[in-house]
Amino acid sequence: MGSDFELLRQLSEAVAVSGDEGAVRKIVLAEIEGHADEIQVDAVGNVLARKTGRGRRRARTARLKAMVAAHMDEVGFMVMGIGGDGTLIVEAVGSVDERQWLGKPVWVGANKTPGVIGAKPVHLMDAAESEKVVKLDALRVDIGASSLETAKSQVKIGDRGTFASSFTSLGPTIRGKALDDRLGCVTLIELLRGEPLAVDLYAAFTVQEEVGLRGAQVAAYAFDPDAAFALDVVPANDLPGSDGEENVTYNTRLGAGAAIYVADGRTLHSRPLVNHLIKTAEAAGIPYQLRQPGGGSTDAAAIQLAREGIPVAAVSTPGRYLHTAFALVNLEDWRNTVRLVREALNTLSLASLKMHFENRR
Repeated sequence: MGSDFELLRQLSEAVAVSGDEGAVRKIVLAEIEGHADEIQVDAVGNVLARKTGRGRRRARTARLKAMVAAHMDEVGFMVMGIGGDGTLIVEAVGSVDERQWLGKPVWVGANKTPGVIGAKPVHLMDAAESEKVVKLDALRVDIGASSLETAKSQVKIGDRGTFASSFTSLGPTIRGKALDDRLGCVTLIELLRGEPLAVDLYAAFTVQEEVGLRGAQVAAYAFDPDAAFALDVVPANDLPGSDGEENVTYNTRLGAGAAIYVADGRTLHSRPLVNHLIKTAEAAGIPYQLRQPGGGSTDAAAIQLAREGIPVAAVSTPGRYLHTAFALVNLEDWRNTVRLVREALNTLSLASLKMHFENRR
């Protein structure tokens, strides 16, 4: 995988919990420098980049303004206080199953101070305790400090923290934390680094997706695009059941290609754009799957409602164990996601969006 693997490793291992995305923002800015006509960081911390499409722009054949968004943030926790014994009092940022935290190694703050989330050893638990899920705000993060003063010299109130997970490859798959949505960030970087597209590309590396899609709302308002795609990683519910039988209620599967959204918990995706993605995949021979309608959401929900409304569709790479210490993603699924989005942008036209534009004349 070469340089892509190293970039993914850097992004995955960066600590960039919602509201403190600076570590990822720094990497993104370095990677896209010289590959866009305009780059800026807005008031909330989004990285916004514009890359002019190929060919001369004329009034009757104006290139479309296509926004593509991928979020930089990840789930984790925030330091709310420091105890007299030097342990940290924390609260969750974003959605994480409480059972995921117990005993996990973590990194805290910009300097990635190592620690562990304290858990009572099973040897000391009674029967009732062993069956209870302990809430994160009832746990403590132990960074090895023996006093309040020692802990204060290493971390401060408001510092973010998350799982201390190393990125690696496992055959055809990759494993690491925050692949949701660092994979989307790499996809967007690849689009900016590539040859000019048939559209004017408006790239948004967004903040605070995990706590309410906040960055995407701001970016979509600023860009005011003709159409938009949200890139993400979708949970794959494809493991066999306890009886070993194939899971017939899966929403996406690893190895089956890029996942195209039809509907989720907050968005009914643009039918013309969904059809355009499907036709593009079939014409180019790109493996794809339809993400089963259901709960969850992506930046598409915020983009869709910006200004007077923006046609939007979401394209995701399936991944197992999202919002845990280690997610698992099939590399070919990700590569096919990159191919699909690039081809879809290169063939996007007013005809693709006819249902949205026919009443605007």
